[in-house]
Amino acid sequence: MKRLILALALCAPLAAAAEEPPKPGQPQDSGTSLMEEGARLLLRGLMTEMEPALDGMAKALEEAKPWLEDLGPQLTELVRLMGDIRNYEMPVMLPNGDILIRRRLDAPPLTPEGPQLPGPNGEIEL
Repeated sequence: MKRLILALALCAPLAAAAEEPPKPGQPQDSGTSLMEEGARLLLRGLMTEMEPALDGMAKALEEAKPWLEDLGPQLTELVRLMGDIRNYEMPVMLPNGDILIRRRLDAPPLTPEGPQLPGPNGEIEL
């Protein structure tokens, strides 16, 4: 490994010395290599191809904006009730279309928030 590093270190000045400086009448290279130019062309092509899809997605999001604004408070309430999402398993869809989200067995116990309801005889636990 040391020999390889030494060989590369000795070859680097030779490669720099072998490069000819530009002549006074020739224009200097702009500094872009073929790899840089290829990457630039590739990214420009991707942007051109993706532009219609991104425009369509922006239009769809603009149309869905009122619905998402109405859904926001409900999602906030769901997050408040669930707490840490890592305490739940992946959702399971039943054949009838119901979706179950089971709490993990190793999750810490839930602590109910809000006022406690009175018992069957009207007593309140203090």
